[in-house]
Order: sequence, then C-alpha cells, then structure tokens
Amino acid sequence: MASFFKPQPQTAKSTPKHVVDPILQPWVEKYRPKTIDDVSAQDHTVAVLRKTLSSTNLPHMLFYGPPGTGKTSTILALARQLFGPDNFRNRVLELNASDERGISIVRDKIKNFARQTPRAQAISSDGKEYPCPPYKIIILDEADSMTQDAQGALRRIMETYARITRFCLVCNYVTRIIEPLASRCSKFRFTPLDHSASSYRLAHIASEEKIQINDPVLEALIYTSAGDLRRAITYLQSAHRLSSSTQPPTQITPQDIQEIAGVVPDSVMRDFVMSLGIEMDTDMQVDAVGKPAFDRIRGKVREIIREGYSASQILSQIHDTVVSHPTLNAKQKSNCALIFAEADKALCDGADEELWILEVALRVHKAIG
Repeated sequence: MASFFKPQPQTAKSTPKHVVDPILQPWVEKYRPKTIDDVSAQDHTVAVLRKTLSSTNLPHMLFYGPPGTGKTSTILALARQLFGPDNFRNRVLELNASDERGISIVRDKIKNFARQTPRAQAISSDGKEYPCPPYKIIILDEADSMTQDAQGALRRIMETYARITRFCLVCNYVTRIIEPLASRCSKFRFTPLDHSASSYRLAHIASEEKIQINDPVLEALIYTSAGDLRRAITYLQSAHRLSSSTQPPTQITPQDIQEIAGVVPDSVMRDFVMSLGIEMDTDMQVDAVGKPAFDRIRGKVREIIREGYSASQILSQIHDTVVSHPTLNAKQKSNCALIFAEADKALCDGADEELWILEVALRVHKAIG
C-alpha cells in the first residue's frame, strides 16, 4: 500500500542541527585569542608563559583575577600552541562551574584522567609542528567554587601524577583556594584591562564586523564594563543587533550602550546629583545658595526609581561622582562613603530600594551642606 507521506528529498543546503551557524556565533568566542600573544594587557604573564613554548617546562598554575580579563583564554591558547588541534582533545581536560565539582568527581573523573599515560603524538593535520610535551593539562575553571574536601583530595593527586599531568586552577578569588593547594602552584594575577588595551580590541572587532563606532561609544563600552572585556564585547554585539534591526540601520550611540548595560543615563544622574546640592557644571562647584528642599529631592527619587533603574546601580554611580568630585573635601567624602556602605548593606539584606535611595540622597545632601 502506498504511503500517504512522501519522503522529503535531501538537498545539499541541509546542515546537521548541531552545526552552529558562524553568523550566530557569539563574538566572545569568535574573537577569543588563538595564541598567548593575542592576550590583551597581561604582559608579565604572557612573557613568562611564552618561555614554556620553547622549554615545554610547565608547572602547576593558579590564574586569579576579575572576570573577563583573559584567564581561561590564556590557558586554552597556551594548550593549543603546545599540543595542536589534533592532540588537544586527548591531552586537555577542562571542567567549568557547570560541572559537579565535589569530592566524587575529583576521585573519579579527574583522577582517572590524571593517571592515564599521554598518548603518542599525532601528526598535525594543519601541517604545523607543535612541541607536544609528554604530559597532559587539566583546567579547573571557577576553582574557587570547589568544596574544601574536593580541594583537599586534589592536593594529593597533583603530587602523585605531577610527572604526566599538569593542573591549571582558574578562579576569581584566590583566598577561597586552600593554602596547601595554592602553594603547589605558580600564581599569575590577571588585572582589569586598561583603557588602551580594551579600546584597541573593541576597535579591532568593530573593524572586522564592519561596524562604525566613534570614540564616545568606545568610552561608554569601557566605562560600563569596568575592565571586563568579555562584557564589553557582549554589549557591542547586542548594540549592533539593536541598531541593525531597523530600516535603515541606525548608528550606535553611547545611550544605546548605557541602556543595554542597565546604567543610569548621564543626563538623569546629572539632574539627580544636582538636586543633592552638587553642581555638575564645568567648574563643578558645590551649590551653596538655594539648596534643594526635601520635596524636590523626594520627587527626584520617585522619578528615578519609577523609571526602573536598579538602586545598586544608582548608588554606585553616586559614589563614583562623589569620590571623583574635585571640590569636596576629604571629610565630606568620607562621611558620604559611610552612608553608601550602610545603604549597600541594607540593599543586600533586601531593604526597600526607594526608601534607601531617599535616605542616601537626604544624608548626602546634609553631609556636603
């Protein structure tokens, strides 16, 4: 009996579902450094690791620093330069925060991989020669989230199989790594990226993607990301998708970056800070005459809260304004800092955002009066 459903002919254009369209690939992965020389602004770390490519003498390592500074990218780039694309899969084990990292994983998966003798070097398919030293690398990303018992079990494994396995621990907070584990590693501190390195990398990505961005947009990306290059690249990609969704495509503006990042716009913060008695003109003088009344401050607080801005973000931007203000003296700034600290603690404990922003505004106004 003939079937009611005709088989659909397969065309040459059909692709497997697991193949990712390169157009949809996140720019963070698309422009991830391929070699350690491409890592931005970590000159000391790059200089030390570059020597391992010639000597192939690699110790256990501990990379620590803020997010988005190139820790994981550096060790992955180094591993690819050591082993090549063909040996990388069987010589490198990467575990990140999404994996179970209790003591059972350390005793089973990590120990089994660490005790295996490295396979013979495979001929590289790209025709290049790689050092391919006689050991494997285990990368533990977000190692500071491992339990104390798991770190203790890892200590013995690092010693037992040090001849054929090297460990690289990647974390944000080095104080959460137990001292016996940290003492077995060579420490590398990754600092937040400076202005020049971030702007150069963002300009390079914009040039590759054929995006027209100006200096104010770069400044907004760097300011809102606070040294986190991964966040800045994500903001740039999101802004590009937003600007290209209209017909015709519009130019990316600093306001677009601030909107995507959840930052309170400069114009809104300017009006709010001026209502506290801080003049934001070019001379930035404190307004000593005609100080705003309680009703005016309360109105500004209600207005800024009802726009949906985060109270923590508002507090952070007020803090930056007060600390960098040239005409406020040290005593005024220290009094304001105590106010910000108390408000931050209350917000973390779940206090009402509008009431605490009003409290901060009134007390800052009194402190600088």
